[in-house]
Amino acid sequence: MPTEPLRILMSDAALQANGAAIDAAVGASGQQRAWTPVVVPAVDDPREVDADVAFVSRDVTGLSTKHEILPATRRFYTAMLAAPSLRWTHVHSAGADRPIFGQLRQRGVTVTTSSGANAGVVAQTALAGLLALARHLPQLIEAQRESRWAPLIGSGLPRDLQGQRATIVGWGPIGQQIGAVLRVLGLAVTVVRQRAATEEGFETVTFDQFDAVLPRTDWLILACPLTDRTRGMVSRAALARMPAGARLVNVARGEIVDEPALIDALRAGQLGGAYLDVFAHEPLAATSPLWSLPNVIATPHSAGFSDGNAARVVDIFLDNLRRWTAHQPLKNRVE
Repeated sequence: MPTEPLRILMSDAALQANGAAIDAAVGASGQQRAWTPVVVPAVDDPREVDADVAFVSRDVTGLSTKHEILPATRRFYTAMLAAPSLRWTHVHSAGADRPIFGQLRQRGVTVTTSSGANAGVVAQTALAGLLALARHLPQLIEAQRESRWAPLIGSGLPRDLQGQRATIVGWGPIGQQIGAVLRVLGLAVTVVRQRAATEEGFETVTFDQFDAVLPRTDWLILACPLTDRTRGMVSRAALARMPAGARLVNVARGEIVDEPALIDALRAGQLGGAYLDVFAHEPLAATSPLWSLPNVIATPHSAGFSDGNAARVVDIFLDNLRRWTAHQPLKNRVE
């Protein structure tokens, strides 16, 4: 006999775009199981909603950050927390460090991510930031805005990338793609990861050896999750260990870096520059010096945005939904 309908909490936009695909995914197990959407009201409503599964698509979080949550996002979060039957939540992002997901996990809810969906885009953005800094594009763009002819031969020639060393913290899909391109560009690459492993063509160290590789790191690239281990790991002391003029690329999480120490290092010239897509508090305050420092490129947590991401996120969710209805292990489960 058919089982009870599977209740999926989701946005109306996700329902309209993916309803038919969810039909197919739920029916793929052969259990003849139906499903029903649960859509959060567009206004505050005291009525309780319940669901078995939640799909947090990109439109749910919208312009909210983990520090500042807008009302529509808050209503969805409240619905997840209040749903007594919720057992699994899938999130559009590669990371699940927003407090809401920690709260759900503490309650026994399984949380899965869309790790890999935007890996290529984030890697491309990190590389764009690195190349822009390497080729002194910030100062060239400033000269352009001032209609000032300022050839680099007069302001200091950029160093060749070939022969420099990049240290990549995190060796997931993003870090691996960055590393592959940097090798093609002629850089030596050191990988910092949790467990010792051999990666052909790369020097590999563990987090315990992070401080030891900093004195020979020209480019420090952060592509790791925010964990108890990585929070604050790029400290004032760590920045001081890097060679004068070294540069930082952060497409991970802002809390990995001591932001006041970073600002001091950039102002003093200890760091030659930084590409930053993430910050300790988001949105970044208008008063932050990071907006105006001449050796900084700051973008509003947009490294992973592209028009193909939504479809890749849905594909990962649907794959896991088929697994869920077939009682198989889920991919990208947060441990």
